[in-house]
Amino acid sequence: MPAAVTIAQAEEVRKTSPEQAIPLYQTILANAGTGMSSVPCEGARNDQETALLKLAQCYRDLHRPNELAALIHDSRTLITSIPKAKTAKIIRTLIDYFSEIPNTLPLQIDVCKQTIQWTIQEKRIFLKQALETRLIALYLDNKMYSDSLALVATLLKELKKLDDKMVLVEVQLLESRVCHALRNLPKAKAALTSARTSANAIYCPPLLQAALDMQSGILHAEEKDYKTAFSYFYETLEGYSSLEDPRAISALKYMLLCKVMLNLSEDIQSILNSKVALKYRGIEVEAMKAIASAHQNRSLQEFEQALAAYRSELGNDPIIRNHLESLYDKLLEQNLVRVIEPFSRVEISHIAEIIKLPAQQVETKLSQMILDKTFHGVLDQGAGCLVVFEETPVDKTYDGALETMKNMANVVESLYEKASKLT
Repeated sequence: MPAAVTIAQAEEVRKTSPEQAIPLYQTILANAGTGMSSVPCEGARNDQETALLKLAQCYRDLHRPNELAALIHDSRTLITSIPKAKTAKIIRTLIDYFSEIPNTLPLQIDVCKQTIQWTIQEKRIFLKQALETRLIALYLDNKMYSDSLALVATLLKELKKLDDKMVLVEVQLLESRVCHALRNLPKAKAALTSARTSANAIYCPPLLQAALDMQSGILHAEEKDYKTAFSYFYETLEGYSSLEDPRAISALKYMLLCKVMLNLSEDIQSILNSKVALKYRGIEVEAMKAIASAHQNRSLQEFEQALAAYRSELGNDPIIRNHLESLYDKLLEQNLVRVIEPFSRVEISHIAEIIKLPAQQVETKLSQMILDKTFHGVLDQGAGCLVVFEETPVDKTYDGALETMKNMANVVESLYEKASKLT
């Protein structure tokens, strides 16, 4: 069949030059199905589907988002002749190709909105819901949280009426992620609980189950329950690893982070030597090892060097960034307490020199620690000194008096009850 030959030729050309393969795929899309019958035959339709996806891949590889957007719009005529189940898969695949082209999030949102409008006109309800779920994820990536929550509320009402559990789980999981991004942890936990309840009623695909475990681990880590979070991240790593999903590296990083936060940095090497983790060794894992080493040595200087050396690996992930800020504060407090322990009066500049940090940063942290009652003291800003007070013993007279009065009340009550029985 000529079209099939052209597809084979186009595929050969695409391997060496995607640019030259584009007109070949465009020719197939224009010519396939033209012949004696006005309705494309099954073989011709399959050729068109193949050409459509291959052409989209060329645009993706060449980083041409505008041409890809135009292709999605122009392919609607072809898509109407394809069975609805296959249509949904093709459109989702075409929109997913945008994610591999950098800086195309706004365009991807626009294309998704336009395609949703088309599905409403064509009355393709299930495809509309799938695209709206995708749009919620895009809103989340673009930090358009209010738009995301508004769409979640509308979509949840529709899905509960249709009882479509699979999409319902995805939307509830996305709602949990949006609420977590807004730091509304109670609502994030409630949405995740709803998602898990819905997932228990159906067969949950491994990819979706891994995403649920990932979100559970993140929320437990927010509550400082790093032991439970570690077990969830381990399940996530196994789930993503079995499917060769690139998100497995994030799960491994979060596992290492939990060990650091639990002061169990010595366990990290044994985790990295495990069969599942070995294939993910790379710069991102090295970044977490550097943090673990700095924490184990209680060295602020090593910690800052690790943050500077692996800025993109540690700073671009908001989960790791938030926990490392907390870890840095904790490490700084421990270092300051250790430095000022021998002194009753010490210059702030001397403390800054010892821990190798700017004097202004040290002064700010010391004032915060005094307010938090980490130690007793005052800052003499005129002399640039810290005055540390002796820990005053707690006077237990007041507590003892309260305890005595409580016992006396119990005695009086007991005597009153016995006197009542005698009369």
